[in-house]
Amino acid sequence: MYNPAPFAETRRAIQHALIRDHPLATLVVAGAELTADLVPFVLYADEGEHGTLRAHVARANPLWRQLQAGAPCLVLFQGAQAYVSPNWYPGKLENHKQVPTWDYCTVQVRGTARVTDDAAWLRRALHDLTSAQEQQLPQPWRIDDAPADYIAALSQAIVGIELPIAHVEAKWKVSQNRNAADRAGVAQGLAERVPAMAALVRDFS
Repeated sequence: MYNPAPFAETRRAIQHALIRDHPLATLVVAGAELTADLVPFVLYADEGEHGTLRAHVARANPLWRQLQAGAPCLVLFQGAQAYVSPNWYPGKLENHKQVPTWDYCTVQVRGTARVTDDAAWLRRALHDLTSAQEQQLPQPWRIDDAPADYIAALSQAIVGIELPIAHVEAKWKVSQNRNAADRAGVAQGLAERVPAMAALVRDFS
């Protein structure tokens, strides 16, 4: 990924926060065929040097066979993103040499995954994934709410993916290359359209 120094985000806690907040990622597998699938991941930050990702896919999905063969993969987590209009720059009133851009945050993870159909592994992965999402709801659903034989049958139709993170790179392009007045103008312009990005532009440090 093209990642100029002003936009490179190396703080592990911030990288991990984006992964947790935006768990649905694009899994790109460079095997016999180049494939790209949307897959929700759970991050285990304390496992391995850089953390470990776990997920599952349908057994009918051929991508897991490429992973089983040792194909390298790339996982793309996309955070907030927004178009930035040059009309939001106060400096445009004095100098019209301004053009639009796009602000965004992204984390890219690389590694070689392994696959598993171990029942205990799959149950833990399913529990952790649903718990991470359900805890935000007023009445969280638990995997134990469904009949055990039903979950067991469904588990036979999925394959687990475990990816020890070998390399991680993050890019935060949040107008930090603009002066304070322009940044304030961008934050104001995005406040109603994309409040999450407006907050990143306003609060980035």
